[in-house]
Amino acid sequence: MARIAYDRTEAGAFASTRHLGDQEADEWRAAVARHLDPRPGLRLVDLGSGTGSWAKAFSSWFPGIEVTAVEPSAAMRERSVYQPVLAGDDTDIPLTDASADAAWISTVIHHVPDLNATARELRRVLRPGALVLIRSAFAGRHEAITLFRYFPEAIRVLDTYPSVAQVEAAFAGEGFSTVSREQIPQITAASLHEAAHTLRRAAHTPLQLITDEEYDNGVHRLRQAALTETGPVIDALDLLVLRRT
Repeated sequence: MARIAYDRTEAGAFASTRHLGDQEADEWRAAVARHLDPRPGLRLVDLGSGTGSWAKAFSSWFPGIEVTAVEPSAAMRERSVYQPVLAGDDTDIPLTDASADAAWISTVIHHVPDLNATARELRRVLRPGALVLIRSAFAGRHEAITLFRYFPEAIRVLDTYPSVAQVEAAFAGEGFSTVSREQIPQITAASLHEAAHTLRRAAHTPLQLITDEEYDNGVHRLRQAALTETGPVIDALDLLVLRRT
């Protein structure tokens, strides 16, 4: 399912640097609540749940909902802050037909080898009218993400990711309609200095797929900028919302 092997190194880096706190993710909480209406008893599938930060957040933010975390990487499951986590992937979700009310897919869609197959499997497990919320960086949409300012070489990796139009077309072919697409801001780090200090290459797919020299040059640019720039690092990722017909 992944472009990179999520072994213990990647899982550890992800767990230590990619979890957002409640304050940092406040805009995401509002966006999810606005679209999802998370009532008690709602069953949400966190597909590609990684180390469990979103599954844990949803359970905390929206008491009474049932979060089912699904993750293909054993190393990620072992480090998950949310339990239980089911073994499964985008073409083999371990749920019965029409048993879920919504799906959350965060920074995962670029790992999917066959978008149509993923859409078909989600259609199987979701009830009619259910929403799919896809949080991602999409091809051609790097401007609001700080990482690419200092690692411009990584833009070529991002541009191999699916575009919004490609995801919409694949899901439309399997019976999903587009509800909305919006950019959601988040506080990625308290400062550029903190971002530079905590950066872990293994936690970022685009950084793993550039050369060592390109990575070293980007680290240098980031550290130089951190000497003078102040204020929090605010990024914006896209939230694409689709509805099962």
